Amino acid sequence: MPKRFSNAFCNYETVFDYEAKKGDVEKIETKMAAPGFWDNQERAQETVGQLKSVKAIVGPMGDLIQAGEDLEVLLEMAAEDETILTEVSGEISRLEKVLEDLELKALLGGPNDAAGALVTINARDGGTDANDWADMLLRMYTQWAQKNDYSVALLDRDDNPEAGINSAAIAIRGPMAYGYLKGEAGMHRLVRISPFNSEGKRQTSFAAVDVSPEVSDAIEIEINESDVREDRYRASGAGGQHVNKTDSAIRLTHEPTGVVVQCQNERSQHKNRATAWKMLRSKLAKIEEEKREAEEEERYKNKARVGFGSQIRNYFLHPDQRVKDARTGFSMGNFNDVLDGNLQGFLDSMLRWRVGQSE
Repeated sequence: MPKRFSNAFCNYETVFDYEAKKGDVEKIETKMAAPGFWDNQERAQETVGQLKSVKAIVGPMGDLIQAGEDLEVLLEMAAEDETILTEVSGEISRLEKVLEDLELKALLGGPNDAAGALVTINARDGGTDANDWADMLLRMYTQWAQKNDYSVALLDRDDNPEAGINSAAIAIRGPMAYGYLKGEAGMHRLVRISPFNSEGKRQTSFAAVDVSPEVSDAIEIEINESDVREDRYRASGAGGQHVNKTDSAIRLTHEPTGVVVQCQNERSQHKNRATAWKMLRSKLAKIEEEKREAEEEERYKNKARVGFGSQIRNYFLHPDQRVKDARTGFSMGNFNDVLDGNLQGFLDSMLRWRVGQSE
């Protein structure tokens, strides 16, 4: 393997503990092949998610090893045949991309970064435009997930009678979903000519995004049930007559922290309760993670508030089209491209920014 890639591989092999992760793949695959593995669908899906997360590291590392060995052969051939130089150049560019992806994955070393993400979106200032904006963000994150082969499950949705949503919660499951998306938490600001204003005036609206890790049931999160208030209410929106005629929706309030979660997506009150408790455990796990991380002091200083001057990202449709992150400075000139789920540039720049902030 050429020295340039050999050194990089050695560094990432140490960071990711490559040999140990290969062993993890074998253990998980053996577990999945055992009789009765799929009897508990929820637990099985968690295991499948673990396998995908580990393979997201092992796969590129294995590719890098093999490609490095192949590159050595190509270089020897190029020394005798210059026509092969174009192929060598293309392979080096491809390997640089693999290295770049590994560099970013090396930044995803938080205790919950490999977990799925619970994304909650709430309309804030801006009236009906804010409700519409919250719905646009819901679509944006769903599109990002689908483009990256992540699964998306709707946990809760509260439609606004005029347009858009008051709030929604989704679970995005896939390798490093929480690690990539946790930087999306905060206030998102939209500036555009309002489609809901007959005078065609420019409108500024806000939507708040919160992201928590979807913690496994195997992880212990201590919750005193007497600290949790449960409210049952009638589900709103689509879902069939049964949903709308029974108090199947569940809202949980953790009184010591003020954390509130709700779920109304299932017809069964029992299923909604189970999902709501999982959401609560995830929210509390996020709080514990924030307490442990050394950089949290900086995060709390910059934590987004409601209203002007508090946004983490600005989305402009007027007077020009652009989207700019207020923290990293990263920007894109195609508003619709971003809203179609092409967020990776923002997510990657945020990972690098967080490392710079903690140094």
